[in-house]
Amino acid sequence: MFTLVINGVAIATTDADEDEARDIFLGEDFKEDIKEFTVDGKPVWDGKSELVVRAATEDEAEIFSEIDEIEEEEDLDEEFDEDGASIMFLVDIDQFEDELDDEEGV
Repeated sequence: MFTLVINGVAIATTDADEDEARDIFLGEDFKEDIKEFTVDGKPVWDGKSELVVRAATEDEAEIFSEIDEIEEEEDLDEEFDEDGASIMFLVDIDQFEDELDDEEGV
């Protein structure tokens, strides 16, 4: 597992191998997404700061595994391509919180 770090903050983890993790996290599509995503109203990435891909810590890998187990129990994986790598954000993305609020009718 590998983690994307921006300005010393772990942003996302993937179960991809190192080459695929670099392709994902350093790819133009992902970079465009993280420029648009916000945390507490601030962009996840300013488009200038260095994007660092490193091996996931034990804690990051454990969190990822716990989420993966929950998804398996709830059959949430059916919506996704099981052959591809999974990505888990380690920060609370505002846009995802807004989607949850809309689904819950808040």
